[in-house]
Amino acid sequence: MVVRESDYRVNSPPITSDPPDHRPMRMVLIPPFTPQAVARLEAKARAVCNELIDRFVANGMCDGAVDYAQTIPVLINSQMLGIPAQHGDQFREWITMALQTGVTDEAALRQAEEAIAAYFEVQIKPRRENPGEDLVGFLIAARSPDGEPFSDRQVLGALRLLLVAGIDTTWSAIGSSLWHLATHEQDRARLVAEPESIPTAVEELLRAYAPVTMAREIAKTADIGGCQLREGQMVLLSFPAANRDPGKFPDADKVVIDRKHNPHAAFGLGIHRCIGSNLARMEMVVALQEWLKRIPVFSLDISKPTTWSQGTVRGPRNLPIRIG
Repeated sequence: MVVRESDYRVNSPPITSDPPDHRPMRMVLIPPFTPQAVARLEAKARAVCNELIDRFVANGMCDGAVDYAQTIPVLINSQMLGIPAQHGDQFREWITMALQTGVTDEAALRQAEEAIAAYFEVQIKPRRENPGEDLVGFLIAARSPDGEPFSDRQVLGALRLLLVAGIDTTWSAIGSSLWHLATHEQDRARLVAEPESIPTAVEELLRAYAPVTMAREIAKTADIGGCQLREGQMVLLSFPAANRDPGKFPDADKVVIDRKHNPHAAFGLGIHRCIGSNLARMEMVVALQEWLKRIPVFSLDISKPTTWSQGTVRGPRNLPIRIG
């Protein structure tokens, strides 16, 4: 376990809140992320994937991370939030500052959080009078169990969570999946021949390349496994390590794309389990289906560097691919 002291905390309910504050905002956020709600976004996701592939497929090469994986969740989440898609590059910059640079540079983290807050404050204000039908308006119109509207701070925290946690995690998972298929020819060929197996393979890729390591604040001093954890400290809970537990998964260090029993922890466990898991799964499945349909043969370009993010979210930041 890694313990870190800090006087700076990011407010992103419900993931950073405990009961009884946790449940009201979580329950409000569930309806837009049900399987039925997510299914309505699938056509948009397929269109986005094919538009991106159109841009590079004839070139014989691409950056699988920058040109494809990193753009898909940005455009889908932008539509859900009702914010301009052309702001995607700015979102990516903020996310990198918050989740990568900000791991060791608290000033960068604070700068990213302040920029995100300022951006969404502009989005929230006009929707107080005219909420609209997007996710920002949905949160503003929502009511807590006691009938009260959520404050701007609560809405802002939830929007920050949906932007930061809902984008980088998914693009990292898509990028890691493409890296695996670019470096494991047999798995790639099998999924091309058996596209109906892609949803099962996605679960295994989530297990093997879980993109998230979650941080939690110690609420009460305790001794766990001989390590004393003091109240107020931060601890990293490694979902990727849990997913490689040999006591839970046979051949835990092998990627078995047709693994049938797969109770992985890539989306977390318990009351803070990822609300957006249905959306992430859909985006991953669609991204791989459309890619393999149009680019059945590809490999890693080892003449160029593949770079990976560092911090609480792990995935390729650059992924040089040879097509054909």
